[in-house]
Amino acid sequence: MMTVAFCIPTHNRLADIRRTLDALAALSPPADEIIVVTDGCHDGTVEWIRETYPAITLVIHEVAQGCIPSRNEIFAMVKSDILFTLDDDSYPIERDAVAKVRDLFEKNPQLGAADFPQVTDEKPETLDWSLEQFGHAHFRGFFVSAAAAFRTRLFREVGGYTGMFFHMYEEPDFCVRILAAGWQVRFEPAFRVRHHWSGTGRSEVRNHHRHSRNEMWGVLMRCPFPWLPFVAAFRAFRQMCYAVKRGWALQEPKWWWLTVKGLAECIRQRRPLPWKAYKGWMDLIRQPHDDRAKWQATFEK
Repeated sequence: MMTVAFCIPTHNRLADIRRTLDALAALSPPADEIIVVTDGCHDGTVEWIRETYPAITLVIHEVAQGCIPSRNEIFAMVKSDILFTLDDDSYPIERDAVAKVRDLFEKNPQLGAADFPQVTDEKPETLDWSLEQFGHAHFRGFFVSAAAAFRTRLFREVGGYTGMFFHMYEEPDFCVRILAAGWQVRFEPAFRVRHHWSGTGRSEVRNHHRHSRNEMWGVLMRCPFPWLPFVAAFRAFRQMCYAVKRGWALQEPKWWWLTVKGLAECIRQRRPLPWKAYKGWMDLIRQPHDDRAKWQATFEK
């Protein structure tokens, strides 16, 4: 029987991690592992976890290192077969989620990663949705780290999240490598994940710049020649269109400069993927589908 681990980074959000760990403790059956990294926490989080849940594997960063390095560190520690990644403010709603995710991966040997429906404050309409309202299972080109699981072996086979991204776009970049290796990425409405998302402290412009920069870095590292300049131009044009729509056009040079500053590192890390798989991934990002024959024709090795 496959084993399951929950992996959670947290930073000075004691109330959130308390609610999440209490919810995980109520699952039946329980997870085989829970690993939490406290990334620069100075609000009593470390002390509370040690006292309340001493069996949890705790990784302590006295100085915050960021979400992506924190996830990579705890992903590398996982001993279980399935790695379930959560935010510190997200947790499965259905009590049998561990059994369902285990069953999902055992019955689908080609499944590399699964993304689950989120009941989230970011989309208030989902707060009253039943599982059926989220639709059917389908192939896709990304997942969200607040509500996803993947085979632990993939972290070692294709590499982890790209550390230079710092924040944003790490999941699509990870998924294109999973797909290129012949594994499936799917949306699976097996159970729901409650995500207590908050917009507090988030800057939409800053996140747009980070996403745009990281997306371009991803193109530079993964897209093969001779298609790279065309894909890069398309990405830049699309982001400019979005910025114009939002009234940020004059601020676009900020992320262009940030992209240039990382160019040497992108070249150092460049590992281009086969064009067929890369284009198939781009198609899945734009238009997810549930056509198994189409997926096999594009990605199956």
